[in-house]
Amino acid sequence: MIALLYARIRPEERLIAEAMAARSIEHELVDVRTLVYDPESLGDLARFDVVFDRCLSLTQAAVALEILGGLGVRTVNPIDTVRVCSDKLATTVALARAGIAQPRCRVATDADAALRAVEEIGYPCVLKPTVGSWGRLLARLNDRDAAEAVIEHKATLGSVAHSVFYIQEFIDKPGRDLRIFTVGGRAIAGIERRAEHWVTNTARGAEAAGITVTDEIRDISERAAAAMGGDIVAVDLLEDPERGHLVCECNHTMEFRNSIAATGVDIPGLMVEHVAEVMERARAKNEASRGRTPADHPANPREVAP
Repeated sequence: MIALLYARIRPEERLIAEAMAARSIEHELVDVRTLVYDPESLGDLARFDVVFDRCLSLTQAAVALEILGGLGVRTVNPIDTVRVCSDKLATTVALARAGIAQPRCRVATDADAALRAVEEIGYPCVLKPTVGSWGRLLARLNDRDAAEAVIEHKATLGSVAHSVFYIQEFIDKPGRDLRIFTVGGRAIAGIERRAEHWVTNTARGAEAAGITVTDEIRDISERAAAAMGGDIVAVDLLEDPERGHLVCECNHTMEFRNSIAATGVDIPGLMVEHVAEVMERARAKNEASRGRTPADHPANPREVAP
């Protein structure tokens, strides 16, 4: 059985649950807010073969995946993927290790060092929190005056969100960025997010439209998803006039409600079919570890699309 973890039912979670029901995939919606975990025993949660994380809260997701994954339950995505995708610095390191093109960046943990880092990158550049979403707390620094002001504010505020200075070069993109959805290591669909503002995020008002996933886009997106180690990853690309496509960010629990009609792709359907395949493999592995084969187990009436 698949546990669909949630803390709030958004349109995405509703679409996923409907896709599972339409395919007769055995599942249960589990509100993480009701759970009490025993790090040494699954208890009642042992009835699940796979945990599909769709938690809005990073903290709630991390707790669930850390404990359940540690107790041997296959999770989608794995906790390591969540850690890497949710931290821009970790994403940058993973992409660099894999040799995947991305914007230049510098990182500092002190205000004076941050100012030097900004001037190494050059103006304009972008100052980001390492953990955050929906285009929040981004600052475009056009000159030294702006850099000094923003860095001083972050240093004075002093919270965890402001304690790391992550500076990324500004890419003069053509009024849009691209988001590519990957499932099971395969790029299944892509959209452009277009806006007059330099932050091209739909949460900030950007308009989404479907795009053709070219071989170049497919290659860099699938390699980026592999670098994250994830089952289901959305890869955000920037188009540099000289260097081509650069990976900006990767997302482990992406929204997709507005991308289905735009792309004509059944995104939730492909997602749940992949998770169902993961469940079948997990069941076969568990049976093998107990010295049994799937043939020894009562036939499962469900059929999972390839």
